[in-house]
Amino acid sequence: MSEVKNVVELEDAVIKFVGDSGDGMQLSGTLFADTAAYDGNDLTTFPDYPAEIRAPQNTVAGVSGFQIHFGSKKILTFGDICDTIVALNPASLRANLKWTKKDTIIITDSEAYDDSALEKSGYKSNPLTDGSLKEFKIISAPFTTLIKEAISDLNIDNKTTLKSRNMFALGIAFKLYGKNLDHTFHYLEKKFATRPQIVEMNKRVVKAGFDYAAINPQLECLYNVPSASMEKGRYRNITGNVAAAWGLIAAGEKSERPLFLGSYPITPATEILMEIVKYKSLGAKVFQAEDEIAGICSAIGASFTGSLALTTTSGPGLSLKSEAIGLAVITELPLVIVNVQRGGPSTGLPTKSEQSDLYQALYGRNGECPLIVMAASSSADCFYSAFEAAKLSIEHMTPVILLTDGSLGNGSELFRIPDTKDLPKIVAPLAKANDPNYKPYNRDEKTLARPWAIPGTEGLRHRVGGLEKENGIGTVSMDPINHELMVGLRAEKVQRVANYIDPQEVFGDTEGDLLIVSWGGTKGVIRDSVIEMKKEGYKVGHAHFKHIMPLPKNTEEIFGKYKKIIVCELNSGQFVGYLRITFPDFKYHQANKVQSLPFMIHELKDKYYKLLEK
Repeated sequence: MSEVKNVVELEDAVIKFVGDSGDGMQLSGTLFADTAAYDGNDLTTFPDYPAEIRAPQNTVAGVSGFQIHFGSKKILTFGDICDTIVALNPASLRANLKWTKKDTIIITDSEAYDDSALEKSGYKSNPLTDGSLKEFKIISAPFTTLIKEAISDLNIDNKTTLKSRNMFALGIAFKLYGKNLDHTFHYLEKKFATRPQIVEMNKRVVKAGFDYAAINPQLECLYNVPSASMEKGRYRNITGNVAAAWGLIAAGEKSERPLFLGSYPITPATEILMEIVKYKSLGAKVFQAEDEIAGICSAIGASFTGSLALTTTSGPGLSLKSEAIGLAVITELPLVIVNVQRGGPSTGLPTKSEQSDLYQALYGRNGECPLIVMAASSSADCFYSAFEAAKLSIEHMTPVILLTDGSLGNGSELFRIPDTKDLPKIVAPLAKANDPNYKPYNRDEKTLARPWAIPGTEGLRHRVGGLEKENGIGTVSMDPINHELMVGLRAEKVQRVANYIDPQEVFGDTEGDLLIVSWGGTKGVIRDSVIEMKKEGYKVGHAHFKHIMPLPKNTEEIFGKYKKIIVCELNSGQFVGYLRITFPDFKYHQANKVQSLPFMIHELKDKYYKLLEK
């Protein structure tokens, strides 16, 4: 057979790799994404893990997936519907048919569809032969047989051979979308540098899948997604957790403060801890605590001693940290708390993503306990949001909660690596030695930040703790008038942060029929939905909020320019509830989804249409 010659050019494509947990489909997806990035495609990725560490094989609940949306244009979303699904077994196919359309390409291992696997996955007959997949383009191949032929002379045991099926599938996907094998080969050589036989096996298997796709008559054509036009610079495919870690490290450099992270591992935030620990050479200190409370308390101690102090967690861990967050608020010490949100309550959905912790971030402490709350909008934006969170925390001497989520933290995006010299300097309000006018709670006239007196600095001894302090001098005070004064000062200090953040921007029409409001990790899909509405002639705008407490100063002005406002969020309505409290004169409509899945563009547009028709 001759190689398929017809090549169709696409602006973008969505491919998803799925299989049992442990099949290596996360790795296959990552290698495909990295190769697309090296080829100059813009992209976003969306890993989808089961909660079980090793879920039962061939069960729908145990399916693990990795989705990549790549293209020659700016990619804002993970992609609604898949152009291609690479499914290693019937369970993974069944679990992902809901993300398909007519003519979706399905690449699958025909030898995985035995009676036992079909029964476990809920099939009564083989979908590859019963006609139920007739609307799709099926590429089924006997993966194991073809793999064994490719490595027959290497004397590899059967168990190891079967582990390479993900590499065969990857090879088919590479050929389908015109990708080369160089990056994957380099990865294999580095990963298994001490095991040359494993390197050779995986190389052959990838090449076997690649060659099979070249001659397979089931493939009517191949596809090419050209490079995107991007600003000159150095890029990498980066996850939100890694980006957040880098942003905090950069903040340590620009503030000239030693970096300290005190954290307890928790899904899906652990990778921030794992990334920062790599940078001891840059002065980063990491303490893996025995629990969440010890993690944040160690960070507060480090902040007292002059460090840029951090703690990272997810929703249940944030609950445990709440009392200590109150301590950081009342002592008025800088502290960055990164909360990578997941579905709750309680242990909830550890590997799934929601925007369900906003109320906890805003109100989840005893007493009058305000602090700065921010939310990152994309995996790459985690870098800039983490950097800004550190800057605001230090310069305003108050804790900051930075909300990301599992889809941003584990998902990835093409990221242009900035030069740290282009980042703004972070100016810590350090008290000077032997200052005759020093008092622990003297305040800057503009920010109301108190001075940061580092222990050991001559002449600046003072006490901190969870009991209320007397304004100015910092002694313990039970005076009711002083308490009311200090509560008001701490609240006003947070509100004055609005003078130091950018005004809220609006994409699209700056006045019109409908304002679409969002926050956090929903930016990309909502922005794409607005772009489509604009193309259809609707007069709509999009206000996506990064700064939540305090809100930008022009928020109320923006809201007043639209006939209707809809707030879109992946929870039951937390941001809209906050807006109703803050700006009660407006009527807010809602678009909510609590499935631990991202919005789809058509879901959002259906909501917009209904509002605009009223």
